[in-house]
Amino acid sequence: MGEGRKVSKEELACIMLSLQVQGCHNINLVSPTHIVPQILEALELAIESGLCLPLVYNSGGYDSVETLRILDGIIDIYMPDMKYNDEETARELSGIENYPEINKAAIKEMHRQVGDLEINEEGIAQRGLLVRHLVLPHGLAGTKGIVEFLSKEISPGTYINIMSQYHPCYKAFQIPSLCRRISSTEFREALFLAKEAGLSRLDKALPIEALHPGLSR
Repeated sequence: MGEGRKVSKEELACIMLSLQVQGCHNINLVSPTHIVPQILEALELAIESGLCLPLVYNSGGYDSVETLRILDGIIDIYMPDMKYNDEETARELSGIENYPEINKAAIKEMHRQVGDLEINEEGIAQRGLLVRHLVLPHGLAGTKGIVEFLSKEISPGTYINIMSQYHPCYKAFQIPSLCRRISSTEFREALFLAKEAGLSRLDKALPIEALHPGLSR
């Protein structure tokens, strides 16, 4: 919609430093993969001027290992999505190729760099991996495969945010499997699967249907 504006590396560095002065807990870089070189240029200037906040790499999880390796020792907290466990589903619903393979390789590299999530006495994340997983209707997100991967191939101590916020928009209404919100039953099943897989660090929020049982399916 034409929102936002271009900034120089100097301006971006100033923005980061301004956030630090305002008392922010971290610098959250959202969907940053395509501008990693520019971010690194700005970070060099900001750090030289006193930036010391944790850096958060907040992405959809469709990141190349090659790019992530450039960030080794720079990023403190990785916060990726794990959207799908099935390649065909990812291709059909999001038009992307090899999502599970690329996603899982990225998660492994992120964890190799920063390990399990570390939280200070105030409950604020300082370093580590925090995975987000959005539950979809009819099990389309492949929750079972994702939580088992995290527990067995990453760490049972992986911090995972099981999200219930899915709601259909735009063309989703044209897809029968996506045209409704998830039910409280589907959400509870996702939590059960995570615990059954051995994951104990769960962040969760009840779906709206849990407050209105009549909406459950």
